Amino acid sequence: MKILVAGGTGFIGTNLCAELIERGHEVTALSRNPDGDDLPDGVGLAVGDVAAFDSIVDPVADHDTVVNLVSLSPLYQPRGGADHETVHLRGTENLVRAAEEHGVDRFVQMSALDADSNAKTAFLRAKGRAETVVRESSLAWTIFRPSVVFGEGDEFVGFTKTVTTPYVTGLPAGGRTRFQPIWVHDLVSMLADALEDDVHVGEVYEVAGPEVLTLADVTELAHEADGRPVTVLPVPMALAKLGLAAAGPLPFVPFGPDQARSLEIDNTVRENDVAAFGVDEDELRRLGSYLTSDGA
Repeated sequence: MKILVAGGTGFIGTNLCAELIERGHEVTALSRNPDGDDLPDGVGLAVGDVAAFDSIVDPVADHDTVVNLVSLSPLYQPRGGADHETVHLRGTENLVRAAEEHGVDRFVQMSALDADSNAKTAFLRAKGRAETVVRESSLAWTIFRPSVVFGEGDEFVGFTKTVTTPYVTGLPAGGRTRFQPIWVHDLVSMLADALEDDVHVGEVYEVAGPEVLTLADVTELAHEADGRPVTVLPVPMALAKLGLAAAGPLPFVPFGPDQARSLEIDNTVRENDVAAFGVDEDELRRLGSYLTSDGA
């Protein structure tokens, strides 16, 4: 297949491109500012901004499959004039339109757990509306809703270290928000499988790792891997939300009210759909194992 990976130079994108090249596909990474330093040999580069339709028409036209991984991080406030509606909704609309106009065979959309047009956060609302665009298209589509993804170059573990300190740290509500982290290599293997087998057309998959961890658990694992144990102290959620709301408008503060609201939403699956790819949940890599290995 000739596969265009929109967002192909990002964390998940570079790993997916490597997986697809290894499987013998012809792969192009689409990015606003493409940098191929982290991409394997054989991956092509295309310049395009999914928010600008004219810039992506030609790259899409040259491929029979499109994977949309373009995303703003839900962990930080958007900066530089970007917003969730423009990137997630309009970007998806443009990719779907270009794909329909040029006879693309397959379309895979990266969404998020609890994506819904009426969700609590701007990130999840935009992701939910983007899902509707994909579902209502004429394309042979598949939608993925992963929990947080970890691996070399991820945001999740780095974010955890950014908002906490070793030895003693405070977390909203004691860090009770739950996550079900999935290793990036486990995820991209399923993404590639979805492209290669038509049995996955028209399906929405919620995928996650083998264990549920609270934010406090993740904080302890992250710092302990650096040899610095940590004790978590609870900060009342109301106080944390008030502080983030007050600090949000400040240009040097990367968090705001949306991030506070996200801490009230567990990031776990109702039923782990990894079995649809012949995967046993217990075979998936655990965060603690990754953090204490040489590859972390």
